Amino acid sequence: MTWSLPNILTVLRLLAAPGVAVLFLYFTRPWADWIALVLFSGAALTDWIDGYLARAWSQESKFGAMLDPIADKAMVVIALLVICGFSGMDPWILLPATLILFRETFVSGLREFLGDTAGTLRVTRLAKWKTAAQMTAIAVLFSTGAFEHYFIMQTWGMSDAVVRDILAGEVPDELGIVWKYRGMQISWWVGIVLLWAAMVLTLVTGGDYFRKSLPHLKG
Repeated sequence: MTWSLPNILTVLRLLAAPGVAVLFLYFTRPWADWIALVLFSGAALTDWIDGYLARAWSQESKFGAMLDPIADKAMVVIALLVICGFSGMDPWILLPATLILFRETFVSGLREFLGDTAGTLRVTRLAKWKTAAQMTAIAVLFSTGAFEHYFIMQTWGMSDAVVRDILAGEVPDELGIVWKYRGMQISWWVGIVLLWAAMVLTLVTGGDYFRKSLPHLKG
């Protein structure tokens, strides 16, 4: 194993995966949401940077090739667990998250069974889009958690009628409640659309991988 910069970035991305969940143990919300968003986004960015540097500097290695998909999956799996938790197991999030986790577990088990043969099944461009969609959706949903927390805290103790009047513009919005509510709504819908798109890409690429592996499973 060579401690090149691309490999170091991959290891840091792997370590950042559990860090996203641990943040919620030591920081109160919405700070935990914002820090998790920054940490996750930074780690997701290294997914592109380490691959680019490895190819540009001719530093591609077996260690990096092995660890890169593990780091990606760890990031996605742990982040989805955190989001499912603070979303109250919202079915709009829980269903695609479940299918994504199922696919990742299935493909990981299939790769383990295939052993060295798995290396001959090349990663498609669609699979890269799948990873990008997953990470973008998760980053957006982390921002939803932050907006939601601000909105709840600043409307705490207000009656539903007062909140409705503020959102309708009938009462002065002295606390900036409206933009927090809009941010919560917009980021939630954008995150949900991206998450469901990621789910579709995840299932399609999983089916494609299984189809390619069938010749190696005969007998």
